Amino acid sequence: MWCPDWSVVAALDEADRSLRSPAAVLHANVVEVCNGPARAEGVRRGQRRRDAQARCPELVLLPANPDRDARAFGPVLSVVEDLRPGVSALRPGLLAVRAPGSWYGTETAAAATVCQALVESGVWDVRFGIADDLFTAEQAARTADVQSWTVVPPDGSAAFLRGLPVHVLQDDGPRGRELVGLLQRLGLRTLGDLADLPGDAVEHRLGSHGAAVRRRARGEDRTLFAARTPPPELDADVVFEPPLESVEAITFSVRTTAERFLSQLAQRQLVATGVRVEAESDGVVCSARTWLHPRHFSARDLVDRVHWQLQSAGSTSGPGGSLRARKQSGEVRAPIELVRFVPEVVESAAAHGEALWGSASDDLVERGVARVQGMVGFDAVRRPVLQGGRSPAARQSLVPWGERAVDLRPVDRPWPGRVPGPAPVRVFATPPLAEVVDDAGREVRVTDRGVVTGEPRRFRLGDGVLPWQPVTAWAGPWPTDEGWWSGGAGPSARFQVVGADGRAWLLLRGPEGWSLEAGYD
Repeated sequence: MWCPDWSVVAALDEADRSLRSPAAVLHANVVEVCNGPARAEGVRRGQRRRDAQARCPELVLLPANPDRDARAFGPVLSVVEDLRPGVSALRPGLLAVRAPGSWYGTETAAAATVCQALVESGVWDVRFGIADDLFTAEQAARTADVQSWTVVPPDGSAAFLRGLPVHVLQDDGPRGRELVGLLQRLGLRTLGDLADLPGDAVEHRLGSHGAAVRRRARGEDRTLFAARTPPPELDADVVFEPPLESVEAITFSVRTTAERFLSQLAQRQLVATGVRVEAESDGVVCSARTWLHPRHFSARDLVDRVHWQLQSAGSTSGPGGSLRARKQSGEVRAPIELVRFVPEVVESAAAHGEALWGSASDDLVERGVARVQGMVGFDAVRRPVLQGGRSPAARQSLVPWGERAVDLRPVDRPWPGRVPGPAPVRVFATPPLAEVVDDAGREVRVTDRGVVTGEPRRFRLGDGVLPWQPVTAWAGPWPTDEGWWSGGAGPSARFQVVGADGRAWLLLRGPEGWSLEAGYD
């Protein structure tokens, strides 16, 4: 079974975009996968990002994420597995299973049954191929129409494959693309041309990989696939009858379920570092959020997350935390009848074992901060995290305490224009204005080419931070031009200056003038 362009389908679904939008998944600024609407505009796999956007200006660019693709393909595997056990996921978007023809009457009826189940589950573009061997079945699926199938007769693999072009071997990774280029240079255009060559000559010229490809082209490939073991059901939920209206009552009632949830994981030597908490009302999920933990969740952590999640949804509720009050769009609007814990990220418990002397002090700190969060709110207590950037402010990111930092800019990139270390001690949230002048009292500027119009001699910092004083040493400029394509800061330059009192400052010369970014106190 083949779902074309699965990476694009999974990425568009995650981004909540229409599947009819022209889209492409990029890796290293190169198109890795593109969908039908994008191909209709001239976008092709292997194109540079700039070339693809030139062909299709409205192209939706999506980052490559193999974990996302595999996670989105999981429900598809489950649907097929319910109809025919023994499913093997060859890669996201492609699976193999023994054809259950005798059970459903014929192989065609089996394909139709599985196709209907997948379409009902929301997978629209699905195609099937049935053949004696794995390679022929995959090529048969690629020749089928949408929501249709191609059945290769028994012992008919060689005849079916003869007319296929050699570029169908490109999906075999870098070696496959290299082999296709070589075969085309040798004048071989179809798999039949390759199959007609002597086996000894192919192995001598193309090696063992070429010989294996020749056997595939002759329909002699007997590659086996290992059926996956269905993952255990690790979800845990609690049903409230009658439904509960109070956040405190719900929080108190989920503790036992949280302990059972973690016990199920512990029996398999696992811990949860990412958990999705869902709350249902009238059979509909009315509140859902994925929580990440920098270490791993305890039962008390899960109870706190349920409390924070429902409390934020019920922030306008009345006395006692009632959930019947009027809420904003997307928030809880009715009493809760079910709370479910779904493990989204699990890791080996051995990787999270305590140190030799335990971690009691860390636990005390975390519990103290958690109590503060319970009083002032989850997002009100944050911790600083280092990320990549050019300015000191851009290198800082604030993450809620107890939440794992995600989507940070990488630190190990070059970041041209970044001021070298050491890093400043104090970074101003609102940079005060400043003035820098040369010997003649004229304001020092930086040209478009990064040339300083005069040597800084005196400076002062606004808002009463520092009066006029002479410059005893200075360094710079470090010019940058960030965000000009989206109305960002525009061209600017940074200077390090040392005043007569011995203190050093980081000044920014931007389009609007001078400002003070940070101090080296």
